[in-house]
Amino acid sequence: MGYRLSKIYTRAGDDGYTNLGDNKRLPKNHARLELLGTLDELNSVIGMLLAYLSAADVASIHPVLTQLQHDLFNVGGELCPPYYSVITPEHITQLEKTIDEWNANLPPLTEFVLPGGNILAATCHLARTVCRRAERCAVSLFQEGPFNPVILQYLNRLSDLLFVAARVLARETNAWEVLWDHKRKQ
Repeated sequence: MGYRLSKIYTRAGDDGYTNLGDNKRLPKNHARLELLGTLDELNSVIGMLLAYLSAADVASIHPVLTQLQHDLFNVGGELCPPYYSVITPEHITQLEKTIDEWNANLPPLTEFVLPGGNILAATCHLARTVCRRAERCAVSLFQEGPFNPVILQYLNRLSDLLFVAARVLARETNAWEVLWDHKRKQ
């Protein structure tokens, strides 16, 4: 395989348009590019979380997050020409299995969890919120023209997994989970 990025700058996007590989120019604020950019941002936040995890020794989460980064690149690949499908229902099943395994060891929730706890849990919550934005972008794009609907399910389930991962990280690193106090006035 040759080099994918032999030249980093091309100046081809200086006019606010870009090419996804099929020589069709799209404005950089097109819904497809908004989704691709949000997936890139999500992947970057997960990468930041992985960097923090390297110092924290939370072994159960590291390989899952690494696989998620590869999966997110595959999702992006599905959204670019030649538009092939890679994400399958088996990806959803694996996310659900992981959620169930991790959640089984957590105390039941009585209220919403406020994002925070420590740098690991807070970064995981940040990844979750970026994932929710990616999901909203995917819904907008899907309304313009359908693509693999499993991507919508994948992003929905991924945000659930990131929520549970934040709880696991808080627990395994002795951080406090702050629950929302719905009666708090101040």
